[in-house]
Amino acid sequence: MLRSGHRPRRAAERPDTRAQLLEAAGQVFAEEGLGRATGRAICDRAGANTAAINYYFGGMEGLYAAVLEVAHSRLFTLEMVAAAVAGKPDARSRLEALLKLIVGTLLGPVSTSWVLRVLTREIVSPSPAFEALRERELLPKVRILKAIVADLMGLAEDHPSVARGCVSIMGPCIALAIANRSVLRRAFPKAGFAAADTASIVRHMTEFAVAGFAAVADAEARHGREADRSRHHP
Repeated sequence: MLRSGHRPRRAAERPDTRAQLLEAAGQVFAEEGLGRATGRAICDRAGANTAAINYYFGGMEGLYAAVLEVAHSRLFTLEMVAAAVAGKPDARSRLEALLKLIVGTLLGPVSTSWVLRVLTREIVSPSPAFEALRERELLPKVRILKAIVADLMGLAEDHPSVARGCVSIMGPCIALAIANRSVLRRAFPKAGFAAADTASIVRHMTEFAVAGFAAVADAEARHGREADRSRHHP
């Protein structure tokens, strides 16, 4: 029997309900997407009452934004990226450190969680909730990558070839994030897409990128010399 003046705690008041809602919502959003997910399904999975989403997040939009924040924090934050490249002696070392962080994370335990499925839905079809995360986290990371690529190519950061070089780095990383691993393993059984293969994949991606950047930089220099000759000798 309850003592006078005491009442049972509602589910929305349990200290762990917010965390349970985030985890359940991540799973439901990964399975159904934002458009098809329902508050009832999320609350049922979290063991919370149907008012809990409004209580903690102000509604489904707030909950989804919070889920994106959690998903991102379980991958690699801006602070993690900055720390990975800090103190490295040259651009190649910075690129290798950055790829080690990204590839190691994508091939690690997070690859089997809801985190990648939620984030890859955002890559394919961004929601309004992604805007704030993009401005705060994604674009600063791109600037770090752009500085590395520009240094490797010996070109200005705003050069078109630097932008294309960044895309050539991002493409394989996105492929590792969104591709079905079982399909990859069947298509390329000797490639290795497990956590134990991180070092060899990073080494390959670094060698491939650095050689490609050097070739593009040489082509740009050659094109510049030819343009100069054309201007002086029409």
